[in-house]
Amino acid sequence: MPTIGVAIPVPEPYGSMLRERRRGFGDPMADTVPSHVTLIAPTDVHVTALSSVCEALERASVSLPPFPMRLRGTGTFRPISPVVFVAVSQGISYTEMLARSVRRALDTEDPEFPFHPHVTVAHNIADERLDRAYDELHDFECEFMVDAFALYQHENGAGWVPQRTFALGPE
Repeated sequence: MPTIGVAIPVPEPYGSMLRERRRGFGDPMADTVPSHVTLIAPTDVHVTALSSVCEALERASVSLPPFPMRLRGTGTFRPISPVVFVAVSQGISYTEMLARSVRRALDTEDPEFPFHPHVTVAHNIADERLDRAYDELHDFECEFMVDAFALYQHENGAGWVPQRTFALGPE
């Protein structure tokens, strides 16, 4: 069964830059996880359901227009989870509405924890490295338009590979 995820990709040059920083903090996931804001956490689907997943995501994509997003500063989920992230400081409401629309379209359950849009920059590494990530990216800031989201599929060896993008807004 393939494992999929749905996310807003962080565009270039910011996506590669954050991925490089993640690699520099010693996070081995940097090589297999593109910089993104998660809408749907990893989910197993039957291979025959992939076309219906794409149809559902197409329906969800028309529910919202493109919107501006700003990433700014760092946050952490510690002590609950060893994660440091770059925070979404603009576009939070739109991202929440989009995540809800995608969950409804795919008929998935609500997340275990409250939805908190973010871009992970360090995960499951030593506390000193998490502290370094938090400190070194505290003044990071970028802005971009979110005009699409992507369906990713986990592939052994390659990690999370984008399969298709879905443009926001009516056709």
